[in-house]
Amino acid sequence: MHTSPPWTLASARTLFDKPFMDLMFDAQQVHRQHFDPSQVQVSTLLSIKTGACPEDCKYCPQSARYHTGLETERLMQVEQVLSSAQQAKAAGSTRFCMGAAWKNPHERDMPYLERMVQGVKALGMETCMTLGMLSTVQAERLARAGLDFYNHNLDTSPEFYGSIVTTRSYQDRLDTLSKVREAGIKVCSGGIVGLGESLNDRAGLLVQLANLPEPPESVPINMLVKVKGTPLADNEDVDPFDFIRTIAVARIMMPRSYVRLSAGREQMNEQTQAMCFMAGANSIFYGCKLLTTPNPQEDSDMQLFRKLGLNTEPVATEQGDEGQQWELAGQLINADTPQYYNAAR
Repeated sequence: MHTSPPWTLASARTLFDKPFMDLMFDAQQVHRQHFDPSQVQVSTLLSIKTGACPEDCKYCPQSARYHTGLETERLMQVEQVLSSAQQAKAAGSTRFCMGAAWKNPHERDMPYLERMVQGVKALGMETCMTLGMLSTVQAERLARAGLDFYNHNLDTSPEFYGSIVTTRSYQDRLDTLSKVREAGIKVCSGGIVGLGESLNDRAGLLVQLANLPEPPESVPINMLVKVKGTPLADNEDVDPFDFIRTIAVARIMMPRSYVRLSAGREQMNEQTQAMCFMAGANSIFYGCKLLTTPNPQEDSDMQLFRKLGLNTEPVATEQGDEGQQWELAGQLINADTPQYYNAAR
């Protein structure tokens, strides 16, 4: 719970308006107070159900309303998901995130989702899902299955939100975050830079996140990936310094949260990514795709980590020794099959 005064739009704007070098210095100081600056948490994201989403999010190629050439795929089999999780762990990921293009999961999906969570946990990895809106009962079921994190982004400020999404309200998103938190699942929630928002909208997004009853444990900051066929395909590029500034302000406003470089890293050179880490980013998605858009290859990430002296953060699990984990996983996973999208290769 909060022990300090809530953030206001004016106080957030004061941070955004600081001279760049002063802001970077302040953000790095805050970062070092709460985290080891040499460690980065590494996650892999797998699209377990792709496309045909009924939502109208203007940035998303998975919406059924836009013609982006994306091939739709039904919910993956549990064994395929766990095989991909094994490969992600072998590639260095400590958290495995599973995303489905839904407005919300249906009752028929829940047993499969629960088995996916249980199987990934058996590998000794942290688990995360993003499935759209959840009911209280669904959140509780996922919590009992062992889900560690649930991702549900706010995207932007309440004021600008209606320009980007009309098929679910801002309050719908806040309600889902509340249900997830009440179920005992950690919250992953952030937003997107480059939607056409103003500086006040960027500040307003971070105010919303920082003023939640408990700030998210993980805050993904995405740079818009412009996809042909979506309404935002021709948006202006985001200035790298504006993106870095957003990372730094997020770090100062949510000092104990992991700030994740998420979508858009494929568009960033090494220098921009390095500045983001200096600004307080300490988590990345690792692998060739984020759901359906490009992401840097693992070997590129490791090369950059070596240049910067960064290391992947280890994860503590409650699953017992390594041998027991892999024995259980072996019982759950069938032979490899080519019929899945591997986010870790």
